[in-house]
Amino acid sequence: MARRPNYRFERFERQRTKAAKKAKRAEAKQVARDNKRDPALDADDTRPEDEATAVESSESDEATDEEASESSDPTA
Repeated sequence: MARRPNYRFERFERQRTKAAKKAKRAEAKQVARDNKRDPALDADDTRPEDEATAVESSESDEATDEEASESSDPTA
């Protein structure tokens, strides 16, 4: 017995795959465009100086916490 065609489903599947392919290509073009504008960007799209600033910021927070605990302890 022959399969009954489901044209609507098949059309939606074609449209869905086409849209996914189009979105993937648009994202790749956007990444390429961004890399062309700023070649200093890494693959994970973070700048090296931003990472260093984040590390320094967390270190300064730790130092501030240590200073606060030292100043609040009058017996030490």
